[in-house]
Order: sequence, then C-alpha cells, then structure tokens
Amino acid sequence: QVQLAESGGGLVQAGGSLRLSCAASGNSFSTYAMGWFRQAPGKEREFVAAIRQSGELLGYADSVKGRFTISRDNAKNTVYLQMNSLKPEDTADYYCAARGELGYFNYRSGGTYGYWGQGTQVTVSS
Repeated sequence: QVQLAESGGGLVQAGGSLRLSCAASGNSFSTYAMGWFRQAPGKEREFVAAIRQSGELLGYADSVKGRFTISRDNAKNTVYLQMNSLKPEDTADYYCAARGELGYFNYRSGGTYGYWGQGTQVTVSS
C-alpha cells in the first residue's frame, strides 16, 4: 500500500511556472506506476501525465504536451510535475495517483489507479 500527499500548488500568472510534488509513504513506491490528473471547476477529472515505475514516460495529455514534464525520484519516494507556460485553462485541483504496475493498463483512465492524494490547487490568472 501507499499513501500520497501533493504539494506545490498556488496562484500564478499566465506564462508562469509551478512544480508540483507528490510524496509517497510506504515500502513499495518504486513498484508503482504514477499518474497526475486534474479537475477544473464544473468539469470531469482528466488525465494529465503518467510515468512507469522505472521512470520511463507513459504519456501526456495533448493539452499539456510540450509544457508539462513528469518525473520521479524513487530514492525520495516522490513524483513531480513541472508545469511551464501555464494558461488560465490549467486552473484545477491536481491529484497524483498510484497503481501497481502489473502489465498493460490504460494509464489515461483514473479508474485504473488504486491510490490517490488529497489534491493541490493550481490557479492561473490571465
């Protein structure tokens, strides 16, 4: 099992940057694939980025490709989301999620992840 806690959200102007962190507690972080999701006001939760247990990229949402970077440091039990060139439409609550990597899975679907953090709010002003 793993427990997740996000941090690093805040208020920034359009064009600015933020780095979100997701710290995991537990003994098996390095065995989990990790994902980032977000939920904007009035909208459904959507996929942002995901990464393998090894650190290999799984994929990005088209809306963030070229602007966001997901990475992980298994020695620190932490996954990161570097967000650059932020836009007002990036405003959302951001969540990290973990899934035991047992083979092929749909990493873009939140329903496939078994563990979730509490979320951190990102607000981008125009």
